[in-house]
Amino acid sequence: MCFISFIFLLTISMFLFYSSVYLMYLDSCYFIEWEVVNLNSSSIVMTFLFDWMSLLFMSFVLLISSLVIYYSSEYMSNDYNINRFIMLVLMFVLSMMLLIISPNLISILLGWDGLGLVSYCLVIYFQNVKSFNAGMLTALSNRIGDVALLLAIAWMLNYGGWNYIFYLEIMKMDFEMRVICGLVVLAAMTKSAQIPFSSWLPAAMAAPTPVSALVHSSTLVTAGVYLLIRFNILMDKTLFASILLLVSGLTMFMSGLGANFEFDLKKIIALSTLSQLGLMMSTLSMGYADLAFFHLLTHALFKALLFMCAGAIIHNMQNSQDLRYMGNLGVHMPLTVTCLNVANLALCGMPFLAGFYSKDLILEIVMMSYINFFIFFLFFFSTGLTVCYSFRLVYYSLTGDLNLSSMHYLSDEGWVMLRGMLGLMMMSIVGGGMLGWLMFNTPSCIVLSSMLKNLTLFVCILGAFVGYLISNVSLYFSNKSMISYFFSSFVGMMWFMPYISTYGIIYGPLSSGGFSNKSLDQGWSEYFGGQMIYWMLVDFSKSYQMFQNNNLKFYLMTFVLWVLVFILLSLLI
Repeated sequence: MCFISFIFLLTISMFLFYSSVYLMYLDSCYFIEWEVVNLNSSSIVMTFLFDWMSLLFMSFVLLISSLVIYYSSEYMSNDYNINRFIMLVLMFVLSMMLLIISPNLISILLGWDGLGLVSYCLVIYFQNVKSFNAGMLTALSNRIGDVALLLAIAWMLNYGGWNYIFYLEIMKMDFEMRVICGLVVLAAMTKSAQIPFSSWLPAAMAAPTPVSALVHSSTLVTAGVYLLIRFNILMDKTLFASILLLVSGLTMFMSGLGANFEFDLKKIIALSTLSQLGLMMSTLSMGYADLAFFHLLTHALFKALLFMCAGAIIHNMQNSQDLRYMGNLGVHMPLTVTCLNVANLALCGMPFLAGFYSKDLILEIVMMSYINFFIFFLFFFSTGLTVCYSFRLVYYSLTGDLNLSSMHYLSDEGWVMLRGMLGLMMMSIVGGGMLGWLMFNTPSCIVLSSMLKNLTLFVCILGAFVGYLISNVSLYFSNKSMISYFFSSFVGMMWFMPYISTYGIIYGPLSSGGFSNKSLDQGWSEYFGGQMIYWMLVDFSKSYQMFQNNNLKFYLMTFVLWVLVFILLSLLI
């Protein structure tokens, strides 16, 4: 089933890519309307939008998912339920397809909720307590965005239909459309894990590694970015754009800082995804939707490759994800580590790899834009942090000695996994240049001073140097004082956001519920309610039982009492 799915998805991906290039050449798009049901002159119509953007994104999603499924055939080979796993992944991809080609809020909600539901099933795939907690955090965080989208659907009724693509340009100054814009921004922030909804993204690492490769590259987390790309006309120079710029900049900064204090391999790559999502969102909020889409596609290639390499390393390390146990992996796993390094360099923006074309362009456009110094600082400092944690990851995995057991069997994984990784590695090398030539067909000249031109390079070199220093001294500093311990735990715990998202929200209701249960349900209401009635009934039944005993004196006494009652009544009358 894995091989059939791989061939099928890869074939469709190639067809969609050529179709996208053809539509880009013609500068046209197609609307396809399918009448699902027609009842008493009321018809339910499903609308699909096929333009160069939706077809290109779908081709990338299908390419990555085909290689991930091919990779999974060996990675998950010991799993008895591998066919169920493949079916879940295919449902996940299908939900993303529906979301991409929908110009209608109702069909977008179908894909959006499909992503949320299937992601929950995939996060809890390894059925243990940690997975269940992560699944609940993921599902409930995303429910906020689902509710925002439902409210946007309700507000869209003001225009008599849900095909938002017809109304965006004409009605963008309306109050109703502004409300819809705010709700869509909220929905996108939850799905793309911006502050304060960031805690679910590292928690979703409980899913199998192939799922992480798919989720973090081109499906779940990019749904919010893609939705905002479609709605970017509404955001132009509004308050929502300014708020999103600040929030996404802080998300980029927070996750980049947190990744430098993390020792879990998968969590570092997850925080890296969060940082890149912040970069896409902030680019979007500045009005550069094409640039954000460009970075979305290039990022998908090397991020999927990073997770696949991490999965191969974790397999070999006897399911250990701790960086401190790794070392000298280049000797034992040369091909896997080569792919890891190519993906890492693409993430850092190494010239002529995929990430360079999008990140360098974004940073140069930022330098030309009308923004304040704080946002400028967040952009460039976060870029430096990206290089910093990437260098730290390479330092721990390649240098020094292996800290695992001396009885180990480290080698490159089987050729099925390696072929999947090598396919994505080729795309990580050539994908950025190819997309740049396709999407930006008009050459644009960015004129900056030599100082600003070299600023990106300087920040990257400085970040690599700081990453080297952190790798050597982070363990030394972490135990020296309470202040450094607090700082490292505060930064490493994403500014305590996981605690705020879980204990911070649930502690109040749970403690008040426990108090009311103790003082009311099992306290005063029990004392005056059930228990008091019970003891009163017991006392009455005991008294009644005494009268029921065949005692002559009781009968005589009751007879005398009745006689007295009759005498009193006769006297009163």
